[in-house]
Amino acid sequence: MENKIEIKTTEETYKGIYANNAVVMHTESEFILDFMSIFPPKGLLGARLIMTPGTMKRVTLAMQENLARYEQQYGEIKLAAPPDPQMFTH
Repeated sequence: MENKIEIKTTEETYKGIYANNAVVMHTESEFILDFMSIFPPKGLLGARLIMTPGTMKRVTLAMQENLARYEQQYGEIKLAAPPDPQMFTH
């Protein structure tokens, strides 16, 4: 027997948010992912996700699998230069 979970969302959440930068931090018990839109001279924190290490590992594995499928279908993704950390303030 399969348990089904109904996931509800709002239209605003369903549309998603744009992020062209992300910062990952961690403590012993949590990973924190900040997703930002950076348009110098300003940036906007669009979302912060906080998850357990076990959830982070599952998400990371799922992202690696999907990235591999994407590159197999469309070709290798070239890495952009990382942003200068000195340009960010809170």
